[in-house]
Amino acid sequence: MEALVLERTGELSLRDIDIEETVGPHDVQIAIRNVGICGSDVHYYQHGRIGPFVVEEPMVLGHEASGTVVEVGGEVTNLKVGDRVCMEPGIPDPNSRATRLGMYNLDPAVRFWATPPVHGVLRPTVVHPANFTFKLPDNVSFAEGAMVEPLAIGMHAANKAQIKPGDLAVVIGAGTIGVVTALAALAGGCSQIVISDVVQPKLDLVATLGPITPVNVTEQSLAEVVSDLTEGWGADIVFEASGSSQVFENIFELLCPAGRVVLIGMPGAPVPYDVVAAQIKEARVEHIFRYAHVYPRSLALMGSGKIDLKPLITDKFEFENGIKALDYATKLPPTSVKAQIELPG
Repeated sequence: MEALVLERTGELSLRDIDIEETVGPHDVQIAIRNVGICGSDVHYYQHGRIGPFVVEEPMVLGHEASGTVVEVGGEVTNLKVGDRVCMEPGIPDPNSRATRLGMYNLDPAVRFWATPPVHGVLRPTVVHPANFTFKLPDNVSFAEGAMVEPLAIGMHAANKAQIKPGDLAVVIGAGTIGVVTALAALAGGCSQIVISDVVQPKLDLVATLGPITPVNVTEQSLAEVVSDLTEGWGADIVFEASGSSQVFENIFELLCPAGRVVLIGMPGAPVPYDVVAAQIKEARVEHIFRYAHVYPRSLALMGSGKIDLKPLITDKFEFENGIKALDYATKLPPTSVKAQIELPG
C-alpha cells in the first residue's frame, strides 16, 4: 500500500510499502480518513529519535487518526462495517501487570503507532483491536475524530489534577496540548483558565474558546496576573504543557497552598526543581504519560458540544501532498495549531 514513509532522518517518501496485517477475531480493519501531524512525527523526521526510541529502519508516520470500519473480526460485537471511528494508537499487552492494574499506558511492552519500530497510519488502511476503536458521535467529523488523541492527553491531565468545581487553573503553553488541556479542565469543572505563551496569535485564538485569560509572558508577568485574579492566593492547579525548562524555576510561585501541579510537557534535558518551594506549599506534583480510559469520555464531551475542537484544525493537506505537510509542520506559522492530512474517502 502507498504510505508516507520516514526513510531516515530528514528524508520522507510517499511510496508503496508491504505491511502484513490480518484481521483477527477481535480486530477491525479501518480505512483511514484523517491523520493529525503530531510534534513527535516532526521530531522523528528532524532528529530520528525521541529519547530511547530510535528510527533504525523505514517507518510509516502518523498516530492521530480517524476512519471508517471496512471489515470486522468474527467475535467483534460493538462495531460494524461502515461505522465512523477513531482509534487509540497504543496496543498494550493484555497480560502485563500494568494492564491488569488498569495502567495500560504504562505497559513497557505497549505497541504505539509511529513509535519505532511500529508503523503509523499515514496509509490507506490499518488493522486494530476493536477494544481500542471507538465510534464517533454523528455530529463529530472525521477531522474532529483525529483530534481525540491529543485531547485524550488533556483529559488524562485533568483527571490527574482532581479538579474541584470552581478551580482556577494555569496552563503553561498554548500549543495543541496546552489548548486541549485548557478545554478539558473547563469541561472538568474549572471556572477559569489562565494560559501563557510567547506567540500572540495562538493566545488570541484560545481566548475565544471560553473563560480563558491569555498571558503573553514577553509582555506580562504570569505570576502577577495569577496573583491579581486570586487576591494573592495562587492558582489551584498549574498544568505545565510547554516542555520548557525555564518555567520550572518559579512554577510553584504560581500555586496556592496545597495546590496541584501536573507535568505534561517533556523537557529535552533535566530541569531545576525547587523542593523547598514545593514543600512550603505542600504542593502535589503529578506526571502523565499519554493516557488511559479517557476516549469514551472525550467523545461524549465532544458529542454533547461541551468541547469543540473545530477551531484548532487550522491546516489541511491531501495525502498526495503529505511530504509538503510534514515540511510545513516543521515551521508551523504562529496562526496554526493543528495540521492534518486527509486521505481519499
